[in-house]
Parts: sequence; C-alpha cells; structure tokens
Amino acid sequence: MPGPTAPHPWQARFLVVESMWIWYRRNWRATVVSTVLNPVFFLVAMGFGLGSQIQPGAATGGYGYAVYLMPAMLAAGAVQNAAGESTFPILSGFKWSRVYWGMTATPITPAQVATGQLLWILFRLVFSGIVFVIVGAALGVVTGAGIILSLVFAVLAGMAFAAPLVAFAATIEGEGTAFNPVFRFIVLPMTLLAGTFFPVTELPALVRPIAWITPLWHGTELARAAAFWNLEFWPVAGHMAYLLALTGIGAALAVRNFRRRLGV
Repeated sequence: MPGPTAPHPWQARFLVVESMWIWYRRNWRATVVSTVLNPVFFLVAMGFGLGSQIQPGAATGGYGYAVYLMPAMLAAGAVQNAAGESTFPILSGFKWSRVYWGMTATPITPAQVATGQLLWILFRLVFSGIVFVIVGAALGVVTGAGIILSLVFAVLAGMAFAAPLVAFAATIEGEGTAFNPVFRFIVLPMTLLAGTFFPVTELPALVRPIAWITPLWHGTELARAAAFWNLEFWPVAGHMAYLLALTGIGAALAVRNFRRRLGV
C-alpha cells in the first residue's frame, strides 16, 4: 500500500504548531507567572516603586520613569520568554517527551519541525506581548498607538535571541545543565545592562560594546523609538538588519541541527 502523502511544507509547519497548541491549551496555567506576571511585576516594582524616586529628565526623554520603562520591559519580557521557550522545551522534544521523533516518523521533515517550533515560539511571544501591552495600558504607561510597533520590534528581538538558542538546545544531550550559564550569565546580565532600566551611555565605556551586541539592546532602542514616535530611518534600519540577521542565521543553524539530531 502507498505511504501517507506528504503535506504541503507550510501545512506541515502549522501541524507542528497545532500539536504544540493542543498541549498548551491544557497546560497554559503553568506558564502564566513566567510569561506574563514576571514582566508585570518588574514594571510595577521598578516603574512605580523605584520610579517614584526618579524625576523625568533627559535620561528618560522627559517622560515619567514607568512610561520610559514600559517599551523596554516589553522587549525584555519577549527576550526572557524566548529564553524559556528555546531551552528545556526543545531538549524535551528530543530527550524526554520525544515528540520530535514522533513527528518525523510521519512525512513531516526535521526542517519543518524546526521551523514549526520557531513559529510556535513566535506566536507565544506575540500573545504574551499583547497581554503585557493591555496591562500597561490599564496602568496608564502606554503613550499611544506606537506601542503596537513596539510590540513588533520586541517580538523581533525575542526571535533574534530564540533562533540561535533553539539551534544550541538541539545539540544538548544531557539533562539541561548547559542552560544554567545561559540564564545566569547571558539572560540576567543582558536584562540589567542592555538599556532596559537606564541608558547604555551610563555604563563604563569598556562595557558598552557588550551591551551593543545583545539583541535586547537593539530591541529596546527600537521599542522605545516606536513608543515615543522617534523613528529615524538609518538607526531603525541598522537595528532591524542586525536582529533579522541573528534570526536568519539562528534559524538556519536550528534546521541543520534538527536534521543532524533526527538523523535525516
């Protein structure tokens, strides 16, 4: 008897997304704190707590600190959520739940599994970002419609971090201890030092180049520029080119590593 007909490549990718959605709609409560509440707590604590002691000035563009912080926290939340979605869930797909092996036992290819996984991460970042924007609007720290473009830039920053991390996670054979340095020495310092809470110009000159190479700094610059309608062509083009390059390179590496790992 003939085997099953291979689905259209995009249909195959969305079948991967659908499988993850079926799992998520039954288990979404477990992710509420990490994906939504943590960024909100940061915004309230830093924006209204610490921010109550910070007067609007040149460093905040003349805005109140909570308003200044909102687009940056949108980008930081996207990058943090990307880190969570691109580490242990990927390892689980190979090692614990082994769903990737089940998917590739069908006509779905490893490359389609990898790109479907990245699409799922994209949808997760969009959803959590929309919820965060709604909360920010309720708190009165959204200045206008520019926050919608800020959300787009924040998601782009998240994907620029997620794609290379998915590629890295696809190579991990152990129990995930290799992810601990990622969270401790990359995600946390990046959140603190890449312009989220204060301008990078306030850092020592030797440290600034480290901040400049992080996707979060580029995402924060774009998100703030959009929120305050301060968009200039060449800076925006440069930031976007960097983030798109990271996303593209990371996605290509993810596809390669999925193919190697799944033996196809």
